[in-house]
Parts: sequence; C-alpha cells; structure tokens
Amino acid sequence: MKGLCVLALFAAVAIVAHAAPAPDEKYTTKYDNVDLQEILKNKRLLKNYVNCLLDKGNCSPDGAELKKNLPDAIENECSKCSQTQKDGSRVVLHHLIDNEQEWWKQLEAKYDPTGTYKKKYQEQAAKEGIKI
Repeated sequence: MKGLCVLALFAAVAIVAHAAPAPDEKYTTKYDNVDLQEILKNKRLLKNYVNCLLDKGNCSPDGAELKKNLPDAIENECSKCSQTQKDGSRVVLHHLIDNEQEWWKQLEAKYDPTGTYKKKYQEQAAKEGIKI
C-alpha cells in the first residue's frame, strides 16, 4: 500500500533512524516497540518531539535523528520505513489532526509550506479516513 508522505512527518515516536541510510537501506527498527499511546497521552513528551521538529526546542538524540531523516521520509513516501513505522505514523497523524490542530498546522507549515505533499496525498488520506 502506498504510504502517505505526510504521515511520515509524525513518525517522531515511531521512526528513529541512524545516519541517513543508503537508498536501498531501511530506517532502523530499534524503536518500533515504542508505546505510541503512552507518548500521545503525555502532552509534555509529545510537545518535546513537536518542538524539536519545529526548531523550537532541544532535541533528544532520537528526535535529532528523526529530524535529520524526516525530509527523506516525506520525499520518498516513507519507502525506508518498516510497516510498524508506517502504521505508527498513521496513529500519530490521526492524534495530531483530531487533538492537536495547532501543532499539526505548524508542522504542516514547516514541512509542506507549498502544500505539495498535502495535495499529492489528499486522496489517499481520505481513503484512510484522514482529513488533512
């Protein structure tokens, strides 16, 4: 299934890649067992990830790796993501859109300022019940 690039944007809690992988490599699965629900319930922790991605705060080592690899994940439809990472990013995306609209708008403005990815993936998102 074609992954949503926009979803990769919120993989902060699911995707933490080491140095940028070669084109045929995948992102590390080291953090695939992270409890996403626990992070999403903890607004302070979620805010730290969002602030890292928005250049508004310090990044943890895993947040810094995500931030470094996020543009590649968005550009390449999360092609280096594991299925767990793709699924996790959908969970996070739904949470941000449904519960944290202001953060969603800020992330969207930073990572998709021209609306290119939103337009490209809007139909796929709608099929998955996501209104972007």
